[in-house]
Amino acid sequence: MKKPNFIIAGFPKCGTTSLHHYLDAHPEIYMPTQKELHFFTCNILSKLNKGPKDVIVKKTQINSSEKYLNFYESVRNEIAIGDASPSYINYPSQFKKIKEYLNDPKVIIILRDPIDRAYSNYLHLKREHRETLTFKESILKEDERKTNKYSDFWYYKFNSTYYDKIVKAKETFSDVLILTSEELSNNHEATLKNVYRFLEVDNTFKLKRKLNNFNKGGHFKENILTKIIFQPSTLKNTIKKFIKPTPFLKIIISKIANNFSKKSKKIDDESLKYLKKYFRKEVEKLETLNIDTSKWRDY
Repeated sequence: MKKPNFIIAGFPKCGTTSLHHYLDAHPEIYMPTQKELHFFTCNILSKLNKGPKDVIVKKTQINSSEKYLNFYESVRNEIAIGDASPSYINYPSQFKKIKEYLNDPKVIIILRDPIDRAYSNYLHLKREHRETLTFKESILKEDERKTNKYSDFWYYKFNSTYYDKIVKAKETFSDVLILTSEELSNNHEATLKNVYRFLEVDNTFKLKRKLNNFNKGGHFKENILTKIIFQPSTLKNTIKKFIKPTPFLKIIISKIANNFSKKSKKIDDESLKYLKKYFRKEVEKLETLNIDTSKWRDY
């Protein structure tokens, strides 16, 4: 049985879904039918389930080696075999386990302007009809939510804290590629070519269809239809077991949802000021790793 030889380790809301689909289109790359298996972090994540609808979301996470390997039964002659689970990067305690089980896989890490990432995370939970607080209130509630064992997806600052986790990944794994969401969006062809070289597959391959921003965020009206489209449910989990959420299907659903989109609200000035101060040293340390932060806001 073949196992993944590379992982897209995270961070959440930085483009891991898009990269999963782009790589899945390459004939020499195998991606499992389900993104976000979370196998190596399941023992941690399963205990964080006290937030609204968290229990339903956790049901898709893979908790056994047998189930995990079943996702790779269809591997044939692909050179690169992947696992895109954005929780992995947040738990360096699991890095050794990943390295040993997957025989030191290549690791891809995607970053994004920390404030943009945090706000996108917030909007994701808002459109799922789960987050009821303002952005400012939710930031101030983060420690309380941690104490109350909410899923870590509710920890907006935690998921935007990159430096120490990246350093640990570089210390643990032999091959680590760091990308930014901004370069994936603005220079997608060159960025994908770089990823193909890193994975040692044909880097002349080009996607046949125009790239789309899968899992796109934004503000949406709250009604029955957006609730059905976005809110986690047992029914949706069951459907996904039988119908693969292909890029085409996601585009159709996105077009339907866009009929209910609203003008995006800007981050309030008080939250922006607070987060700039909170992440300032973090960004400075990232720059010492030669990470391109030129497209990020001024911290």
